[in-house]
Amino acid sequence: MYEPIRTKSVHTMAGTSDFPHRSREEELDIQLAGHLAALLAVTDELRAVDPSADLDTAAVRLAEQVARLRGGQVPVRAAVTAVAEPHLAALHQRAHTLAGRALVVAASRADTAAAILAAERMDAHAEALGPREVAAR
Repeated sequence: MYEPIRTKSVHTMAGTSDFPHRSREEELDIQLAGHLAALLAVTDELRAVDPSADLDTAAVRLAEQVARLRGGQVPVRAAVTAVAEPHLAALHQRAHTLAGRALVVAASRADTAAAILAAERMDAHAEALGPREVAAR
């Protein structure tokens, strides 16, 4: 009924060492660095719209964590200009969501420093939003 497979499968590369493989921990590092870099970008947007010392400190700490996870490679940061009509609630909601994602990955990776930072950022953005907006989500 079926014709037998005549060629080697491209999906089974047993015995070949030229195929790049990453460990689960390396994959989680990449994912966590991505979430923290996205959170850093939103934090920079918030700093442009509503500057504060807390956001400045958070941006520095986020950049340090991203650099640590990327093997010392400093994250690229664009200069953000102030928005004509800022949507602070939307920015804080996005930052809260990204911090939550980073917290989940950091917890599964058992990265205490990143988990603490993500939890602190979640709390800060939840406080900025107020109880109604966070609970509605």
